[in-house]
Amino acid sequence: MKGKQAITDAELLDVKANEILALLKSGAIDADHAKIIHQKINRAFIKQGNLNTGTENDFELLISAHQLQKAKVKDHLGFEVAKKYLLVIIGAVMITLGMAMIIMPAPPYFEMFTIYQFNANDGITLMDLIALVIVFTGVYLALSALSKKAAV
Repeated sequence: MKGKQAITDAELLDVKANEILALLKSGAIDADHAKIIHQKINRAFIKQGNLNTGTENDFELLISAHQLQKAKVKDHLGFEVAKKYLLVIIGAVMITLGMAMIIMPAPPYFEMFTIYQFNANDGITLMDLIALVIVFTGVYLALSALSKKAAV
């Protein structure tokens, strides 16, 4: 009797699967609802222990497909270190350029607009604000390059 019940359950499962397929073909189920149904079925299989999550097999396939050679890893790490140093150097150059733009006097036609005037000869200009943006961009580049964790 148990064997007959298993066959009946299998037939019932086929009928229900065909019903879901018919609903999908007719367009009664949208993509979001289909994802929800898929997640429910996967959770049920995982709870029953009938579905392998595949993480072990995926890791084995990944390792076998991508053999790591020492030379390639060293080249990649060398490139990452060089990129980090280059970003720090670019950041330092931008900081220096921005500070020079603030400190050095500029010709009157280059000092676009005065935002706040301290006295007749001095004030904060639009050029000073642009220079500050350049300085902060340089600080951001240098700090972001230094704060990234090493790629292993």
